[in-house]
Amino acid sequence: MLGFRRSRHRLTTALAVFGLLVTGAAVQAAGAAPARAATTHRILFDNAHAETAGNADWIISTSQPDPLGQDSSPSAETDWTGALSSWGVALQKTGNYSLKTLPSGSSLTYGGSAATDLSNFDELVLPEPNTLFTTAEKTAIMTFVKNGGGLFMISDHTGADRNNDGEDAVEILNDLMTNNSVDSTDPFGFSIDSLSISSDYPSAISDSTNPVLHGSFGTVTKSLIASGTTATLKPADNSAVKGLLYRTGYSGNTGAFFATSTFGSGKVAFWGDSSPIDDGTGQSGNTLYDGWNDTGATNAALALNATEWLAGAGGSGGGGGGTCTAAQLLANPSFESGSSSWTASSGVITTDTGEAARTGSYKAWLNGYGSAHTDTLSQPVTVPSGCSATLSFYLHVDTAETTTSTAYDTLKAQVLNSSGTVLSTLATYSNLNAASGYTQRTFSLGTTYAGQTVTIKFTGTEGSTLQTSFVIDDTALNVS
Repeated sequence: MLGFRRSRHRLTTALAVFGLLVTGAAVQAAGAAPARAATTHRILFDNAHAETAGNADWIISTSQPDPLGQDSSPSAETDWTGALSSWGVALQKTGNYSLKTLPSGSSLTYGGSAATDLSNFDELVLPEPNTLFTTAEKTAIMTFVKNGGGLFMISDHTGADRNNDGEDAVEILNDLMTNNSVDSTDPFGFSIDSLSISSDYPSAISDSTNPVLHGSFGTVTKSLIASGTTATLKPADNSAVKGLLYRTGYSGNTGAFFATSTFGSGKVAFWGDSSPIDDGTGQSGNTLYDGWNDTGATNAALALNATEWLAGAGGSGGGGGGTCTAAQLLANPSFESGSSSWTASSGVITTDTGEAARTGSYKAWLNGYGSAHTDTLSQPVTVPSGCSATLSFYLHVDTAETTTSTAYDTLKAQVLNSSGTVLSTLATYSNLNAASGYTQRTFSLGTTYAGQTVTIKFTGTEGSTLQTSFVIDDTALNVS
């Protein structure tokens, strides 16, 4: 469709570049990487946020950060001291896990030099935290997950403020998901309910292929609520969210007692009560309950299978190598949430009907003014370590130019570093690429940017006369 634009449609170039990257990523994801032998899955249990306040004793061992300091070859859960020792010892005995604890007085970090920095782990376990995470800690956690880490969030009932600081696990975990600098727009697709459910045995859904319900540690049939809560699922915000066990009488998007999701190239699990992970033994003076071995539930299998799924085969570490979890990393890839997550020139991301979207209502329309003009579209993205990336996007070029030999108007698709320096120009399109409909463009980036935060940028430059529109839709940056 030809004509000058009343609204700005400058997203095309950027989307085209993204489309190329995503397509390449899709190709990469199609070929499964061979499993590595004798993989050691690295798990960090948090004890820096009042996990032992009151009667809680949510630690795998009193020896911290290394539980092996208490017993280097535990055979029984009492060889380590803590209400989570059954969990820790069960993992340790497999020979496939390296377990550490973040001690009280420490802070969660990502990308630092500390031995307990999240970049050194595949999974972070938050067993009913009772103090708020700092702004820096929330950035660290969310970036860790986005880059391929596994996050295990265990809540308790509302009002379980064990250290009397005015915050309970429901509020703390909801704050992590809704008040962070990485993505506060319901990134995992669920919120934790402010409930105090006294008792129940939530049942597992029927899904014989689910690795959490049917993993190497056994089959999950039921769990336990002994004063706990549930979650409300919002698949419209994240289609990957899935309820695995539900409170009696509930299903679908309400009453989920155990749920899983993904974020970036990482994985997330939620459990609505800490009682199921309590093995009944711990430090002197605590009142504990053996939910781990409750005969009406299969809590041990659920905890261990979920741990394996979050950090095991097919999972990716949050920065320390390992295999790569296949994922699409671009936020708002089809622009249906408007300008969310994108930085663009005014009018580029639009529903203007002068140019049709490929899908939905929004697209990125760069240039199309018939006068000297420059439009840009960009989004930063972190490529997890060990991952190969592919960028893809759909591009439509519409022009009033009649030449068959001169590129008067251009669109560049580029990769920039965090300082704005161009690392690579993936392609340059022009009025000579005009054609009806959309064409998918794909670029394989390989592992060149693994472990780096880069910016995908589209720049459209238009000459002084005769319009050329670069319209982009359905972008993707796939990693595998």
